[in-house]
Amino acid sequence: MTRRSVLVYGLLAAVWTLVLAWQAVEHFRVRESAQAALINRAKDISNTLGLFMRSQRHFGVISQDRLESALSALVKPDELTAVALLNATGEVVASAGTPIDFELKGLAPSGEHWGDGAVTLMNLVDLGTNITTEAEGGRPTLVIPRSEMFNPFGTNQPSRPQPRGPDPDEFDAPNRPPPPNEPPDGTNAPPRQRGRGWPRGGDGRPPFGRPFWMSESEYKAAIQKKGVHSFVMVLSTQAVTSASRQDLWLRGLIALLAAAAAAGSSLAWRNLIKSSDLQIRLVRASEQNSHLKEMNLAAAGLAHETRNPLNIIRGLAQMISRQADAPEEIRAKSRAILDETDRVTAQLNEFINYSRPREVRRTAVALGPVVAEVVRALQCDVEDKSIRLQVSGDALTIDADEPLLRQALFNLLLNAIQAVSAGGEIHVVTRQQGPEASLEIRDNGPGVPAERRDEIFKPYFTTRPSGTGLGLAVAQQIALAHGWDIACLPHEPRGAIFRIAHLKLAG
Repeated sequence: MTRRSVLVYGLLAAVWTLVLAWQAVEHFRVRESAQAALINRAKDISNTLGLFMRSQRHFGVISQDRLESALSALVKPDELTAVALLNATGEVVASAGTPIDFELKGLAPSGEHWGDGAVTLMNLVDLGTNITTEAEGGRPTLVIPRSEMFNPFGTNQPSRPQPRGPDPDEFDAPNRPPPPNEPPDGTNAPPRQRGRGWPRGGDGRPPFGRPFWMSESEYKAAIQKKGVHSFVMVLSTQAVTSASRQDLWLRGLIALLAAAAAAGSSLAWRNLIKSSDLQIRLVRASEQNSHLKEMNLAAAGLAHETRNPLNIIRGLAQMISRQADAPEEIRAKSRAILDETDRVTAQLNEFINYSRPREVRRTAVALGPVVAEVVRALQCDVEDKSIRLQVSGDALTIDADEPLLRQALFNLLLNAIQAVSAGGEIHVVTRQQGPEASLEIRDNGPGVPAERRDEIFKPYFTTRPSGTGLGLAVAQQIALAHGWDIACLPHEPRGAIFRIAHLKLAG
């Protein structure tokens, strides 16, 4: 049984461990899914920004003011906290939101840094959106302030006043300064068509690789300083943290429920083992009880049969003690035989009385007359020791078996008479306590030590050399058969109190 219990407990522990590991794996999966969702959100933002840049650039150039205005519109405190476009040397070309720390550990070359409350993503070109390269010729997009755009004389020449007309960010050939004689990229481009602007490609955009107002050297310098080379954004991880925390609470609750289930199963198995052991013990106790009953009946029968030859021996010894012609020595020995047979007969009678089954036949019994009758039966013993015996209390009528009640009172009073010395005191008190009553027999004898008060009701336990040890056992047996409580208590300043409690009053 012990090996089986160890196996069951080990199996329950293993199942709980598996549930715990499963919840941990699921929690990490949920966290990774939340992080992946945040990365996908970054892709969506980068796609949106890429579409905006493609729609707003002309000749590979986009206005810094307009770009930063769009970036500011994308920044939200609880989602996108900062965004920046960098050139080839890592300098900021355009930015919005809070300043970004570009020296974050792990940001290069992985392009991803998860910090406290935020994640920094760099070079989102790898996320699937090419927003840093011009569609025509693989040229990078230039981010130039509005004041530096459309300077046909280059950055080192004084700028010519801009002509009046539409927004300079929107290309319209008739309102622009005339381009140089040669195309900016050095190719044999078709000549400008008067009144119709520059030739356009299939998507409606000019096919030039660099702005027409820049020379090749100026364009290369602008690429190094103003060209968009990488893209950095900082997103809040509040959604990831919230989802992770909520899932952690859920997984913790599941693990707690699994632990409670495992503990409940362990307790159920333990109770099952105890119940099985108890059933086995009950079966064994029942068998032993049956055996004891058989032995009890056999012993009672043997005691009953032993009284008959004792009565014959007592009769013969009594006849010899009464013969006048018998020597005095013979008559003295005959009287000794009488005393021993009387003592043995009394012990046999008490044993037979103790082993007899107690079948309670309850009737309404007046407690006062029963106590008075028992006192009269023991009056000779009381007078021989000059004992002062008092009876007081309420006149009560209880439900009890009158012969058994008389027997219990007789044994308790006889025990008190034998315990007190000559001239002692015994007090019998009856008292009503609500719907119940109690009866106490108090004496001023030597009392009962505290360590022996539980043993004094055991069969054959006695503190007197001539006692049989069955009188109090019989009294307890009668009390338990009625459902009463009997106890031995100390009596101050000396003596003992034998109390019978929970006597049911008659209706």
